[in-house]
Amino acid sequence: MRYHIDTIPVWDAVKLQGECPLCALRRYNELIDVDRFLGGSVMEPDTRIKVNAKGFCPRHQVMLYAQKNRLSHALMMHTHLKETMQKMTPVIANARAAAQKSADTPALKRMVGKTAGKEDLKQAANDLRALSSHCILCESIEENTRRYAYTLLHLYKTDSSFRKAFAESRGVCLPDMALLMEMAEEALSGQVLADFINDLCNTVEKSLVKLEGDIEGFTLKFDYRNQDKPWGDSKDGLERTVNKLRSWCVGAEPNPK
Repeated sequence: MRYHIDTIPVWDAVKLQGECPLCALRRYNELIDVDRFLGGSVMEPDTRIKVNAKGFCPRHQVMLYAQKNRLSHALMMHTHLKETMQKMTPVIANARAAAQKSADTPALKRMVGKTAGKEDLKQAANDLRALSSHCILCESIEENTRRYAYTLLHLYKTDSSFRKAFAESRGVCLPDMALLMEMAEEALSGQVLADFINDLCNTVEKSLVKLEGDIEGFTLKFDYRNQDKPWGDSKDGLERTVNKLRSWCVGAEPNPK
């Protein structure tokens, strides 16, 4: 897959000196996408076709709802509901037929586990689950994140100042560490690949060691004997630890923009 190289956002994210520049970019794009889907794009045919087909996951439904733009949200949900109902018609028919087939199976066969329609009913359940397992926002964010990850690798390969900045950063969160390792094998080679993996591992390891001390300091502050002890970097140790292990989800916004 070919990616458009947009280096400025990646550089800016690394300069934030947070726990993960890709988390900062992911969150930034997430907020933009929420506004975009509730704005003028709600009436664009291409957008509506995609929304109708995929809908939104619970997390992004909550974010859309929180914007208090009920009309735009309702318009999207109305056409998505209509398309979902159409797709459910054959699934429901198959489920009913499978259940009836099971009911018509002789008792002796049911006792030995040879119930007719059992697999058909499982398939109907899987088909139904698939209707609510996609999210157009999640897919957009994932696509952008992979693009930024590729750009980060491109910068590491071609820009010595970026390589130095990355090596001196806090690295990335664990999920994005896995993503970069996966993509590095395709984007880099030779000694550059070895250097990148070494810098990636070093930054994350150092960050985890510091976080362990910070979150321990956070817990110790709850002991009355440490009331007067300075917080240091431990005050947001819980949030930073959670975000490092699972990508940004709690605490201060990772991208102030």
